[in-house]
Amino acid sequence: MLAILLPFSPAKAQDPDGVIVYSLPKTVINLEVEAVRETFHAGPYAKYAKKYLGIDVRQADGQTTQLSAVKLSAVTEADQSARYTIAPGKGHSSFLSLSAQGLIATGNSASAENLAWKFAEEEKGNFAGKGISSNFTSETTTLYRNVNGASKSIRQEMTVEKTSEDKAKEAAEMIFKLRKMRVQIVTGDTDATYSGEAMTAVLQELGRLEHEYFTLFAGYSDFSTQKTTFAVIPEKGAKAAKYIAFRVSDSDGLVGAEDISGKPYILEVNPEPISAPEATDAKGKSMMAKYRIPAICGIRLKDGVEVLLQTRLPVYQAGVDSFFPLGSK
Repeated sequence: MLAILLPFSPAKAQDPDGVIVYSLPKTVINLEVEAVRETFHAGPYAKYAKKYLGIDVRQADGQTTQLSAVKLSAVTEADQSARYTIAPGKGHSSFLSLSAQGLIATGNSASAENLAWKFAEEEKGNFAGKGISSNFTSETTTLYRNVNGASKSIRQEMTVEKTSEDKAKEAAEMIFKLRKMRVQIVTGDTDATYSGEAMTAVLQELGRLEHEYFTLFAGYSDFSTQKTTFAVIPEKGAKAAKYIAFRVSDSDGLVGAEDISGKPYILEVNPEPISAPEATDAKGKSMMAKYRIPAICGIRLKDGVEVLLQTRLPVYQAGVDSFFPLGSK
């Protein structure tokens, strides 16, 4: 049975009665990332490809993972480290109406749809059934016996297992034979006559057989796609910062920033300057509510050198906190 363990909620103090409790907003940058992993299976006759086919091929199994797509979005959450209370009173209706603009923020709940599996368990290369050559061959051995003081030869036929090189040679010969047959059919240099759909079907089958034999030398690849979402929470304060958004590992695919086995992808957050507010008439003490003005930030995702994605986003915690008058005492 598969058990899913969820963390306990942290202990929290009871909010006081008779007051309004609110949080300042916080921006979370979500990166929806897609990667494609190639699992290469080397052919069993790879080491003979140069000798019999004149080509260089990959000699060993391997895995590589490439980023295929990135989508960036921003969501607003409640900043639980910036919670405030105000006493109910006159002027609160206008204060609460600003909640739609981010003055009061509530958390976005996660759902199971946002969870993603890693790549499935790697499968081994399967070359079974490829090729039609026998695994055995016959060898004739000459034995000598001493009969009545004279040496006499006896020929004996034995069945032995073919070596890998013998089988590779036969497979290479079949590839060239299939290629020759295809040329003969196309040029009409054959006793059989093919036309229309019959010719197309024959050529396709010859191509399929040639490819099957060719993979015994060149190997083949399996491809799988992984999608997952990574969240980056910029730190408070209007300073340019770089964050490791995620990493890409050839063997494990998309992994978190803490997994140093993968290549890091860097998210740069560069807030634009925020001008100081103009002075206003401060006559009369007013009840104040704290709110947050976001900074517009230049966002860039880099693989270390190349810029993969670039945009601008409002980031609340990179901005400034200010006060909203709720009404005179």
